[in-house]
Amino acid sequence: VDVLLNYLKNTKYVMSLFDVPLHFNLYEASRSNGDFDMRNIFKGTLVDRYSTKAVTFVDNHDTQPGQALESFVERWFKPAAYSLILLRDEGYPCVFYGDYYGIPHDDIKPIEELKILINLRKEKAYGEQHDYFDDRNIIGWTREGISEYKNSGLAVLLTNKLGGEKKMYVGKHFSGNKFKDLLLNFNERVIIDKEGMGNFKVKNGSVSVWVLDK
Repeated sequence: VDVLLNYLKNTKYVMSLFDVPLHFNLYEASRSNGDFDMRNIFKGTLVDRYSTKAVTFVDNHDTQPGQALESFVERWFKPAAYSLILLRDEGYPCVFYGDYYGIPHDDIKPIEELKILINLRKEKAYGEQHDYFDDRNIIGWTREGISEYKNSGLAVLLTNKLGGEKKMYVGKHFSGNKFKDLLLNFNERVIIDKEGMGNFKVKNGSVSVWVLDK
């Protein structure tokens, strides 16, 4: 990341740069059998150090199988990885063609959840962000939403190991309302209490994105 920061400085910050350190964090997290400390997923990354100049990505044509820089993020972790770049406030996310459409000659199928996550960014991922990076494996964050986008706001919970739940704040304006998991890992609803908190859940090795049930 210091190389990237130095390059930005020497070019007077006229451009943004691909956040390669983040890519490798995602890659390592996907291959660590749950041993990667998810509290550090943004440690040493450009999006953490200089978010307005960071182009975040999960994979690209250089990291796909068969390329010189092959470091393809494991498929099971891709939905969580894309949640980390698409549904947060920081960085400019870049979606890989091969993840969206698949790579037929390598028999790699599209990431089905990607279209949902892109729509969530467009419609729901607004407002103040609250981070819950307080566990080695299960991390989450919420966005309170803004009035310009009706029913916006969300809660994201992901894990690189066992599932669980976390109580997170989405905003008192949601008190009494129900949230549903748009990635359909859970059928039950989460009721937001009078303090704007909800007990959100995630299953083993996955991500759930909870939004207002309207």
